[in-house]
Amino acid sequence: MSHVRQLTPLRVRTVWISDVHLGFRGCSADMLLDFLHTVACETLYLVGDIVDVWNMRRGLYWPQTHNNVIRTILGKAKHGTRVVFVPGNHDEVFRDHVGIRFGNVEIVEDAVHEARNGRRLLIVHGDEFDGVVTCHPWLARLGSFAYDWLLESNRWLNGVRRRLGMGYWSLAGFLKRRVKNAVSYIGGFEQAVAREARRRGVDGVVCGHIHHAEIRDIDGIAYHNCGDWVESNTALIERFDGTIELLHWSDIVAGRSSAAPAETVAAVRQTG
Repeated sequence: MSHVRQLTPLRVRTVWISDVHLGFRGCSADMLLDFLHTVACETLYLVGDIVDVWNMRRGLYWPQTHNNVIRTILGKAKHGTRVVFVPGNHDEVFRDHVGIRFGNVEIVEDAVHEARNGRRLLIVHGDEFDGVVTCHPWLARLGSFAYDWLLESNRWLNGVRRRLGMGYWSLAGFLKRRVKNAVSYIGGFEQAVAREARRRGVDGVVCGHIHHAEIRDIDGIAYHNCGDWVESNTALIERFDGTIELLHWSDIVAGRSSAAPAETVAAVRQTG
């Protein structure tokens, strides 16, 4: 990538990414490629909605950068990285293939990851805990179309902001933080996922689905949400001591010009 300076590889034990939405115009494929080329890990979890089949049914959009993301992931799998794919609702067609391997990628319904410090984490996409998706799938698709429209508007708005010399600003993120129902929905989703982790007898959970990156404690359950690669450009990583951090990659890229790689990554993270 010509617009950023390549970092020295960031070596970690585990990486989790979700909600990439390849096949959707709002996907930040360039930013994700930069992340994947920078980070080396033992295990890579793909926590659902990696390919946006819903959107592709409305019209094919698949530029070379989206193909490069798939090739990079398969390349990691070929060269020793364990890659585990937990399909989400937007790529639910892959749930028909749970239990098989595709290009050295394991496809599973869910997984339990044991961190280096002994904590056990349930890995799920999370749509099964979303009442809108499970009870009213037609309403979920309608909401998806509205969200796509919002992101297209956001892209136009930020194009104007760039020409004016202003930084990136997420309209969708702003509305999520301000609209009472959205805040209530996020809180209800987080509580439901935490309850399932408690029922399964694990110490925490890693999920995606709601495009809201977060690490926090919910009544003794360690809740981790990967975020997405449409708005927030975030990923979860596990260090070799078992510490789990949330990386905001857009901010890390923006800070490269003046800081060393390790300093940049350390400055833009949330730890849990």
